[in-house]
Amino acid sequence: MGAMRIHIASDHAGFELKDVLVEHLVAAGHDVVNHGAYAYDPLDDYPAFCFAAGEAVVDEIEAGATTSEVLGIVIGGSGNGEQIAANKVRGVRAALAWNVETAVLGRQHNDANVVSIGARQHSVDEAIAIAEAFVAEAFSGDPRHQRRIDQLAAYETR
Repeated sequence: MGAMRIHIASDHAGFELKDVLVEHLVAAGHDVVNHGAYAYDPLDDYPAFCFAAGEAVVDEIEAGATTSEVLGIVIGGSGNGEQIAANKVRGVRAALAWNVETAVLGRQHNDANVVSIGARQHSVDEAIAIAEAFVAEAFSGDPRHQRRIDQLAAYETR
């Protein structure tokens, strides 16, 4: 996969990791859009940041981009709340990745367009590897996986 636009967001718990990932992904040639937090605030709340990143991903997909061109990353302490928040945005398929394999499978099997990473669950190097694996992997296109994605989308729009 070539360079892509990556929408990224975090709360206070993921703030430092977000800055590291932004720097790493930009150095790798990606266009990274930071949706906050923009300053460290130990009392901030993750939902608004995750909604903004998810909405930006969906807006680009609805405008014709593919998940080979645009993805999202949301980061918190565990990644659980951030995944839940991102998945509230219609059209987002956010996967909580806790290792490289789950990041890869999220893309291959679910065509996940957002990955959630728990900053307090991984070393910086592990988190970078998870993000890199997610960004580098493509959806398999396997009809059984597409069928399931279509079922999710149909339920979401009912």
